[in-house]
Amino acid sequence: MSRIGNKLIDLPKDVTVTVNDDATVTVKGPKGELTRTVSPKIKITQDGNQVKFERSNESDKAIHGTTRANVNNMVVGVAEGFQKGLELVGVGYRAQKQGNKLILNVGYSNPVEIETPEGLTVDVPANTQINVSGISKQAVGQFAAEIRDVRPPEPYKGKGIKYVGEHIRRKEGKTGK
Repeated sequence: MSRIGNKLIDLPKDVTVTVNDDATVTVKGPKGELTRTVSPKIKITQDGNQVKFERSNESDKAIHGTTRANVNNMVVGVAEGFQKGLELVGVGYRAQKQGNKLILNVGYSNPVEIETPEGLTVDVPANTQINVSGISKQAVGQFAAEIRDVRPPEPYKGKGIKYVGEHIRRKEGKTGK
């Protein structure tokens, strides 16, 4: 039994879920609208302000829970939105926003310019902090990972771009005994 798939989704106020015959789910809310194609093996029903997910046989357990989690993330995204924070650690490492571009000075000879995808918002409250926000959890996480990949944190001095709250495992180096 899929425990996640059997949980009901309670819809917040001002959020509507529409399921089409071609297994396309559309979620509309105060922050925007998201559309996703789900597996036709899962039957999605809505009664009142709750959404229920049912599968036809036991072999569809994995897609049952995955479908429910994806639709729940869509509901949370259009109601509240998602946010991911990044920190720059290192002497001279800084970030700035110029129009639709994020410019990173992270120890390379030239600054790295990254174009912000449509539907996402990038804020730079301090020159060593970056906040990525949007309604799609997947898009926010993907763009934050692309920013982090410019200069991932290294284990000896801890320099690089890391997520807020991320713990970097440190190594001793060759002189440590």
